[in-house]
Amino acid sequence: MKLLRDTWLVYSRQMGLVIRQPTWIFIMLIQPLYYLILFGPLLDNMEKMPGFEAGAMETFVPGLVIMLAMFGTLFVGFGLIAEIREGVIERFRVTPVSRLSLLLGRSLRDVTTLVFQALILVLLSAPIGGLTINWDGLGLMMLIVIGIGLALSAASYGVAIVLKSEDALAPLLNTVTQPVLLLSGIMLPMALAPDWLQTVAKFNPFAYAVNAARALFNGDLHSPSIWQAALFIGGLMVLLVIWSARKFGRAAA
Repeated sequence: MKLLRDTWLVYSRQMGLVIRQPTWIFIMLIQPLYYLILFGPLLDNMEKMPGFEAGAMETFVPGLVIMLAMFGTLFVGFGLIAEIREGVIERFRVTPVSRLSLLLGRSLRDVTTLVFQALILVLLSAPIGGLTINWDGLGLMMLIVIGIGLALSAASYGVAIVLKSEDALAPLLNTVTQPVLLLSGIMLPMALAPDWLQTVAKFNPFAYAVNAARALFNGDLHSPSIWQAALFIGGLMVLLVIWSARKFGRAAA
């Protein structure tokens, strides 16, 4: 109960900061909207290509949602570095608040804003790109989004505590995210890639998340990619939360 109470306190404080500065919620939507408006129309004539059987927008938009989940949470560590520099984490040393709640409260804040952004992106895709929304699949797809959000926000916070420098964090994240993004099939299905690239993509857990998101969004609830994504993303989430929680514990010890 103490963990839940402490997590709620941290979450409430963090959400209050977001509500006072809501601009960033919409700024993070700009990049996916650019892709939707400027790149999406290029896919209109690709319905007969491998991976586009469900339709161009029905294939493209779930990938954009996963991209939003990745980029919307992977860079949250910059805010924590500012808090470390200002002594916010240091002041928590003298409080009885659970060290795990320091991570969970922040990560849940990030997931809350992420789900809100993802829903806005999907709703805007209907009038802009002619997307047909499968509401049942959308609800299940949000579970994948939440798992990615918790995993990557925890990773970002943990790395931020280790590096304590924006100058070191930025190039590290950019170096990691680019190959992960390209090998996940977010922009184009990996079915279009050569065999060797598809083999490499099998080692990328986010490729399974993209495939599962597309299957769920199009009502294919029996796709094996769904349980594969649940296994890989769920395992990654648990490992990264545990690792980051230890970093928070040492930082506030």
